Amino acid sequence: MNILITICARGGSKGIPGKNIKLLNGKPLLAYTIETAKAFAEKYATVITLSTDSRDIKAVASRYGLETNYERPSEFATDKAGKIAAIEHIKEYEEILKGIQFDYIIDLDITSPLRTVEDIEKSLEQLKDNAEAYNLFSVSPASRNPYFNMVEESEKGYAKLIKESGSILSRQSAPKVFDMNASFCIFRPSFFATKQSRSTTDKSIAFVVPHLCFDLDNPTDFLIMEFLLQQNLLDFTL
Repeated sequence: MNILITICARGGSKGIPGKNIKLLNGKPLLAYTIETAKAFAEKYATVITLSTDSRDIKAVASRYGLETNYERPSEFATDKAGKIAAIEHIKEYEEILKGIQFDYIIDLDITSPLRTVEDIEKSLEQLKDNAEAYNLFSVSPASRNPYFNMVEESEKGYAKLIKESGSILSRQSAPKVFDMNASFCIFRPSFFATKQSRSTTDKSIAFVVPHLCFDLDNPTDFLIMEFLLQQNLLDFTL
């Protein structure tokens, strides 16, 4: 079983400037993902690769033992570029470079580092057990529910439930829903053969991360995660 771990890092970030290499509890954010990838690679036949357009990000990655000659093409490095295309491009690059075909491609998102090797192992087994599935992505239980307390604006400007159901009168009776926490996604080669542009397909499955996991969208998120790390408040070992 040949596995490719992709770590994708654009140089630009508007929400949190320099986010990918910003220090989080004294260590560059990127380093957390590299360390998890390396710990996984100690147990499985794995190639770890970095997709970036930034020399600064390459330099930080090198300090933590991840070297690359790959340069992300400019068309995959804009605000509007989809991540799937960037993953597929570096997958093809590594397959040509190494002369192998990968059975699974695991993308680890730098901005959501609260994951463990065990999370990745269990999710990989979950995907392997479902031969029909194209891919798997990580999720967390959602605090809001579209059947009960999430609304959208109607065409007439009124607020209405996103999922209308007159029989659901309490949060406890609503179907379980989940937030995509962006921590990791695992693809089979068949996913890319279908030319999907999103990770959500009609043959995608979800892995519910059994502990706290969230991604960094704004400076407040960054401060919260740093506080949790500084005070040793995580309910698992990172």
